[in-house]
Amino acid sequence: MQKVIVSLCLLAFVAPAMAQSQSQATEKVVVLHATHLLDVEAGALVSPGEVLVRGNRIVEAGRAVSRPTGAEVVDLGGATLMPGLIDVHVHLFLHPGAEDLQTVVESVPERVILAEQAAKADLMAGYTAERDMGTEGAGSADTAIRNAINKGIIPGPRMRISGNAVDILGGHEDANHFNPAQHISSNASYANNAAELVEVIRQQIKEGADFIKIYESGRDKLVEGRLQTPWQFTREQLQAAVAETARVGTTVGVHCTGEPGALWAAQAGVASIDHAYQLSPETMKLMHDKQIYAVPTFAIAEYFAEGAASIGTAESDTALQILHAAEFKKQLAAGVPIAVGSDVGPFPHGTQARELELMVQYGMPAADVLKADLLNGAKLLGWAGEIGQLKPGFLADVIAVDGNPLENISAVKAVRFVMKDGVVYRR
Repeated sequence: MQKVIVSLCLLAFVAPAMAQSQSQATEKVVVLHATHLLDVEAGALVSPGEVLVRGNRIVEAGRAVSRPTGAEVVDLGGATLMPGLIDVHVHLFLHPGAEDLQTVVESVPERVILAEQAAKADLMAGYTAERDMGTEGAGSADTAIRNAINKGIIPGPRMRISGNAVDILGGHEDANHFNPAQHISSNASYANNAAELVEVIRQQIKEGADFIKIYESGRDKLVEGRLQTPWQFTREQLQAAVAETARVGTTVGVHCTGEPGALWAAQAGVASIDHAYQLSPETMKLMHDKQIYAVPTFAIAEYFAEGAASIGTAESDTALQILHAAEFKKQLAAGVPIAVGSDVGPFPHGTQARELELMVQYGMPAADVLKADLLNGAKLLGWAGEIGQLKPGFLADVIAVDGNPLENISAVKAVRFVMKDGVVYRR
């Protein structure tokens, strides 16, 4: 009996070690080779560039890496290896031409199918991590998309999701332009006071949301060169929302284009202020001090301006973009932390690398844009130390682009290879 007990004890120790050894032996080992590798932190290229991947993790990265026996070597020629791109403001459940009446025209199952295709398009364009900023009336359907991606059922980026965004009655995403008697559904969930905010947040978290998206400002208009943007929630209400998300270990991101809503959001301690067309000096200082990210979303504004239904609307949208670009320079000078989000959805998924081009065009150096996208994006998504760099121990999210993105940011639009979590999706 004593021998049996000893044998069982030895088996208890040896079996896990054997299983781990067998697992390591069966993990796929890949060496990626290219002419260059992007060192994001240094803002420089390493030449040549190689990455050694075992399973879903990077083991080595630099000018030369080990070549274990049996490793697959992928030679990407004159390309530049870099971390997978990050978009912190996407809408998987939106597509061009259907935004205003999607809740009426398209069923949620239909929208889930389209969202699956959107996720795949973004991944193939080199985006390996994203933050979905509201399903626009599809409730918690993005939970299913995220979970299906995580289980390997469908291809797509790593996702942080917000479920339905939160709005006031008659607010920014309510169906205000239609006959109220028809009771057309809002594209967001209603909350009209602090108690209702907390209740909605709890419901969203229960349904799978990773963070909460709140509409803090309403429809914008330019008046004599100044942005007028009605606020939707008071500072105290936003503080209640931030406190509730903090209680369960998550954050709030707000749709907010201007003041005073942006100041109240910064004072409340939100994680990001998305759009951020015009910020006061006080707001910018708070965002610098608290490390609250501004997410400019230039690409969506350009798309709306170019596709405007009338000359007047096009001129108004263009004037707003000009103002935004000028204010963006002020934000950079004030040291406001920037993350990259495109608001893709109303314009075609997979084309959002235009956002990086516009940020360079409006005054941010390419190296800083890449840091904003990869380093700040990883932090905002809660994956700092996991994604956004090609370093040992990081997840194997690697893309290859033609050209040098530090010299020509448009290189990020020429993606020829995509690996996410050690799996090759485009080659």
